[in-house]
Amino acid sequence: MAQAMKKARGKASVNKSRPGKVRPGKRGLQKGRPVTAKASRRKPTQGATRDTQGPVERPRKSFAWFNRVLILAGAGVVLLAAVQAYITLQSIPVQRIGVTGELEHTQTEVVQEMLQPALAGGFLNADLQHIRRQLEGLPWIYEATVRRKWPNALEIHVVEQLPIARWGSDGFLNHEGEVFHSAKIGQWQSLPLLQGPDGAARDLVAKYQRLLELLAPVGLAVEQLAVDERGQVEAVLAGGMQLIVGSEEFLERMHRFVVIYRTELAARAEDVERVDLRYESGVAVAFSDSSQVAGL
Repeated sequence: MAQAMKKARGKASVNKSRPGKVRPGKRGLQKGRPVTAKASRRKPTQGATRDTQGPVERPRKSFAWFNRVLILAGAGVVLLAAVQAYITLQSIPVQRIGVTGELEHTQTEVVQEMLQPALAGGFLNADLQHIRRQLEGLPWIYEATVRRKWPNALEIHVVEQLPIARWGSDGFLNHEGEVFHSAKIGQWQSLPLLQGPDGAARDLVAKYQRLLELLAPVGLAVEQLAVDERGQVEAVLAGGMQLIVGSEEFLERMHRFVVIYRTELAARAEDVERVDLRYESGVAVAFSDSSQVAGL
C-alpha cells in the first residue's frame, strides 16, 4: 500500500507540474510578442519615412519655382532687347544708293532722285519690289534688281532695253516683242519700222525675225514690215522692193519668194518694184517700168 500511495502521489505531482509548462500567461506572451514587436517596429519606420520626405520635397518645389521665374525674367529681357533693336534698325535711313549696269539712255542721278520717296520709311521698311517696278517703268529700263546692303545702302542693277525695231512714230520693240516708248529716236532712226494694230507687236516681231533668217542668205534686208487689221502682211526690203505676202501661209510664201528671187530676180533686183505672193503656185512681179509685168 505504501508503494501504491507513492505512485499516486507521483502521478499527482506530475499532473500538477504539466500545467505549469503551458501557462496561459506565458503562452499569451509568446503569441503576442512577435506581433507586437513587428507592429512596434513598422510604426517608427513609417513615421521616420514621412518625417524625412516632407522637408526634402518642399525645397525642391521651391527651387523649381525659382528657376521658372528666372527663365521667364530672362526671356522678357531678351524680348525687350529684341524689340528695342528692331525699333533702332527701322529708324536707320538709307544713306547710299549704288546703281550698276550699262546705262546709256538713263542717268544714275535720275534713278536716285526718283527713288527718294520710296525710301522715306528707312532701310528696313523700303519696299524693294515697289522700287523694282518703278525702275522697270522707266522707258529704257528692261530689267532691274534691288537688294539691301548692310547697314544702310541699296544696290540696284539695271539692264537697259535693246531695241530691234521701231514701232510706229515714237515706240520701239525689244527682242520679246514688248513695246516701249521714248521721244529720243536719235541713233535708232535706222532701225526697221514695224507697224500694226494694238496687240500685234509680238506676232509681227516673230515674223520679222523669220524674215531676217530667210532673206540674209540671198543678201536682202527688211526696212519695213506691217500688218493691218485684216491680218494682211506687207514688207518693204532695202532698195525699195515691196512684198505683198497676204494673211495666210506666211512662211511657205516667203520660202517660194526666196527660191524665185535666187533663180529669176536677183539679176534684175534693182528693177523689181513689187512682188505679189498671194498665189497658190508662183508670184506676180511688177517692174519699175510699168509696161513690164511678169508671172513666175
